[in-house]
Amino acid sequence: MNQLIIFFLSSLFINSLSSKAEPPKKISAHITVMGIVYCDICSNNSFSRHSYFLPGAEVRMDCKFEASWPKTREQISFSVNRTTNRHGMYKLEIPSVDGIACAQAAIDSSCEASLMWSSSKVCNVPGYKSSTKEIAIKVKQQNICIYSLNALNFRPSKTDAGLCGN
Repeated sequence: MNQLIIFFLSSLFINSLSSKAEPPKKISAHITVMGIVYCDICSNNSFSRHSYFLPGAEVRMDCKFEASWPKTREQISFSVNRTTNRHGMYKLEIPSVDGIACAQAAIDSSCEASLMWSSSKVCNVPGYKSSTKEIAIKVKQQNICIYSLNALNFRPSKTDAGLCGN
């Protein structure tokens, strides 16, 4: 009889352990914000065949992300300065944002990039000084959000009419 009671109690104990809900998986997003800076040789606010990407330019980035889930609301804000690489690209990577799932959450974002200074002595007059429009790409499998900002540019102080026409 004792063995039956021990068996009965131990089976209840084992069942209670197995029926416990597993803790929810930790959700973590990887967010990247990027853009480019170029030298607009012809001062026409477009990337022409004479334009080139501007390495070493400094850009200030101000961003805010708000994610809404059924039970929570998360907000991340930051301001950073970044320097463009040899391809004229600047970027900020936020490798792990707990609680935000890029592909499923409703993420409201606002990012602005502003030109601080140019690395070029001949191309240092700001053209498009700030960028707020963005393209958002969300990758569900890896939980990645990529925000690409519109291009910024500097111009030379004088346009070469021979090179650019009127």
